[in-house]
Amino acid sequence: MAPAPCKVRHARRGDIPAILVMIRELADYEHELDAVEATKESLSATIAFAPDDVESVSTAPQTEPISATRPSRCLILLNEKDEPAGMALYFYNYSTWRAKAGIYLEDLMVRERERKKGYGKKLLVELAKEVVAMDGGRLDWSVLKWNEPSIKFYESIGANAMNEWVGMRVDREGLTKLASLLD
Repeated sequence: MAPAPCKVRHARRGDIPAILVMIRELADYEHELDAVEATKESLSATIAFAPDDVESVSTAPQTEPISATRPSRCLILLNEKDEPAGMALYFYNYSTWRAKAGIYLEDLMVRERERKKGYGKKLLVELAKEVVAMDGGRLDWSVLKWNEPSIKFYESIGANAMNEWVGMRVDREGLTKLASLLD
């Protein structure tokens, strides 16, 4: 199915309010709204944005430089009315076995009223194009185990579940504790 009429480009600073709204909508869907700490200011400091006068596309990103403190980029999908309807927030990763860069999709979000229009597939296709254009090794992301509709959608486009892997995380006090473990 071809997606409904839409346009995908890298986010600009003017998109920050819409990005924050979509982050909150995604968190609400995932029953984690109270966990959202993102603000307009923190998004502004951590996402590499495209200039207002540039149509930055996935195969040739033209954004602010990425760095350790500004590691992410965001694709914005605009619907036929030129309104933000979805986003793909991502950063670059690395495969040691393939010795190639790749992309890790942190969040894929299509607003509820915009679903079933092919927009999620369009955003994933654009990310895949970027990986291919950079001769990358893979496109990775995680999905909650209970999110069956998304799992089925991802499998339908050729994604494979990594069931043999367990996600691990250290954050907050645990991160501070680990950092000083050998002091």
